[in-house]
Amino acid sequence: MRNVEELERDIQALSAAEFAALRTWLLEQDALRWDEQIETDVSAGKLDSLGDAARRSHREGKSTRL
Repeated sequence: MRNVEELERDIQALSAAEFAALRTWLLEQDALRWDEQIETDVSAGKLDSLGDAARRSHREGKSTRL
């Protein structure tokens, strides 16, 4: 596997169009990984306390319906 320094050199050698395509691809990959992490966390119940706190705050009048 290539190391980060080799990848950096190759990226610096890309044309503007190639760099733009790479940037788009990286952003898409980042979003996919973020979505996967959120789904994993939700399934594991890691966000339950945040939802509970938000509902409690809303019941206490600390928010309004959209």
